[in-house]
Amino acid sequence: MRALSRAHALSDPPVARPHILAWARAFQNKAYEADFDPDELAEARKWRASFDESVLPRGQTSYSRSSGPGGQHVNKTESKATTVWPLGELSKSLPSLLQPALRSSKYYSRRNDSISIQAQKQRSRSANTHDNHQKLAEELLRIYKERVPGATSEEKVKKYEALEKSSREDRLRAKKHHSSKKAFRKGKGFEE
Repeated sequence: MRALSRAHALSDPPVARPHILAWARAFQNKAYEADFDPDELAEARKWRASFDESVLPRGQTSYSRSSGPGGQHVNKTESKATTVWPLGELSKSLPSLLQPALRSSKYYSRRNDSISIQAQKQRSRSANTHDNHQKLAEELLRIYKERVPGATSEEKVKKYEALEKSSREDRLRAKKHHSSKKAFRKGKGFEE
């Protein structure tokens, strides 16, 4: 059992959790968006500004009997909606910065490489289908918020550039001081 769990742990790639990402960002000495491609950031921000749930692909919806209370209506109708969006189809309507994060979504189905969402709260098929589309939109916005940093102001960019410059200067100054100490110890510092 123990060997099986180790093998399983080695086969699954580590998933970055949002709280770990936020913690890591706090200790950086540069602007958070400095590590991103500016074109990808611009594309993602443009997508967010013009985001509309209606432009997302419709997906493939199937219906089945829902469970839980509802009496005869539940027994007679198939109102539970399961909508599947293949990642290839869904990725076409998303910015490239969000596409890799789809596989870490709670709705991701590894078996068929797709996003699969179910709804059965409403008594009608169309309402449950609409719920699925709303859940997809909410998940995409959550991924956007987690992955795409807010725009950094010019002040902050200048601040981090100044910090980077002073850090570099301090490091060089310390190196020169250390090398002068070593030179002094070797006798090169004495002039007779």
